[in-house]
This record gives sequence, C-alpha cells and structure tokens, in this order.
Amino acid sequence: MNNAVGWLACHGVSLMGSRQLAVRGRTSGQWRTTPVNPLALDGRRYLVAPRGVTQWVRNMRVAGGGELRLGRRAEAFTATELPDADKVPVLREYLRKWRWEIGAFFPGLAVDSDDATIAAAAPRYPIFVISAA
Repeated sequence: MNNAVGWLACHGVSLMGSRQLAVRGRTSGQWRTTPVNPLALDGRRYLVAPRGVTQWVRNMRVAGGGELRLGRRAEAFTATELPDADKVPVLREYLRKWRWEIGAFFPGLAVDSDDATIAAAAPRYPIFVISAA
C-alpha cells in the first residue's frame, strides 16, 4: 500500500490527502522521500509516524522541516515535535481518518480507546506540528 500511495503522490494524485514527504538526510544532505498522511485538526497540521521512530523521523528531528509534495508541487514547511502529553487528540483523529490504511501499526488502539490507553501508547508514535516555511 505504501508504494502505491507514494507512486500516486509522485504523479500528482492524492489518496484522501496523502503526500510525498521529502526531508534532507541527516548525514548525506540528500532528499529522502516517503508517503505520508498529513492530518488537519483544530487549525493545525500534523505529521504522524505510525511506524514509530523511522529514518524520516530521525531526519526530521535534525532538519526541522522539509517539503510535502504532490506531483510537481512542493510545499516547504517547518516542523516541531509534539510532546507526548499533547498527542491524545491527534492520535485519536489520525486513527479515525486513517485506520483503514495504517491500523496494523496501532495494535490495541481504536478511535474509541480511552484517553489513558492512547496516552500510554503515545511515546511510540512521533508527531510533528507543521507550519508553512
């Protein structure tokens, strides 16, 4: 599924808002890409890492931003990592919107999970608030 979503985004087709994330590599400085599902909630935009601390997360922590691409369009942004204490509403909405695609990466969590259950899982899922650069 990841390859298909990435291919579509590279060719200008968004699947429910998906984009190609481009972040500079933390050692090489080269652009690295991966498909992502940006989430809009309460006037802010977020990138959630459903697979946990992956290479794009490590790169984002160093780069502090990147680009969201759809076809030939690229939107530069800055990113700030969200503290674990603030993740519950974001994770709940992310599960509501994207569970059909990424549910396997959130074992034991559902939209109707209580706040304590989601809060206990929150440290496993980095989340970045993104803003226009």
